[in-house]
Amino acid sequence: MTLTETLAEAVKSSASRIPAEIREIMLNANQEIIESGIVETALKTGDKAPDFALKGANGGQVTLSEKLKEGPIVVLFYRGGWCPYCNMELKAYQDNLETLKSLGASLIAITPEAPDNSLSTKEKNELSFDVLSDENLGVSDAFGLTFTLPEALANVYGNFGINLPEVNGEDAWRLPIPAAYVINQDGEIILSHVDVNYTARLDPLDVIAALKAL
Repeated sequence: MTLTETLAEAVKSSASRIPAEIREIMLNANQEIIESGIVETALKTGDKAPDFALKGANGGQVTLSEKLKEGPIVVLFYRGGWCPYCNMELKAYQDNLETLKSLGASLIAITPEAPDNSLSTKEKNELSFDVLSDENLGVSDAFGLTFTLPEALANVYGNFGINLPEVNGEDAWRLPIPAAYVINQDGEIILSHVDVNYTARLDPLDVIAALKAL
C-alpha cells in the first residue's frame, strides 16, 4: 500500500478506539490551531529554506547548506516516536529511500525530541537516513511550524501518557505541525506539505514525481 492508503486505514481503525468526547476535543484543538493562521504563514513552495545545523541521533552534526552541495533534499518534520502516524511516514520513506537516492536526493527527518529519544525512533524503525533533534524547536520556528498545544489537548496527551516536556527536553507543550519539503540545490522549496491534520502526510510517490521533474 501507499503511505496515503496506510494512513487512511489507520484513521479508520482508530475511530472505534478513541471515545467520542476525546475525538471532539482533538477536532476542536485542530480547529483552534488552524484559526491561528499558522499554515498560511509557514514556509511553502517557492520560499527559500533557512539554513540549519542540527545534531543527529547517532551524534555528529548535519548542516542543510552542506548537504545541498550533494543534491536536493527531502526534509520531514515529525512530532515524535510516540506518534503512530509519524512512524508510518518514516517507514514509508525508508521503503522508498533507494529510489530517492537514485534521483540524487538525500532524506532528513527532524523531530523536537531529545537525541536519546530520536535515536530510539531511528533504531525501532530501522532508519538509514539522518534523524535530527531540533531541541527547543529553533528550526521548526524558522520554518514557521511551531505551535503550543491548547490546554485541553495537552491534557488529553498527558492522559495518554505522552509527556511532551519530558520527551522533548523543554518546559513547554509545543510541537511542529507535521510537514514535508523538497528543497532543490539552490535552497528553494519546490514542493511542500503542511497540514494541521497529523494523519495527513506527503506521500513518497509525490516526492519522487517532484524529484523526477528536476
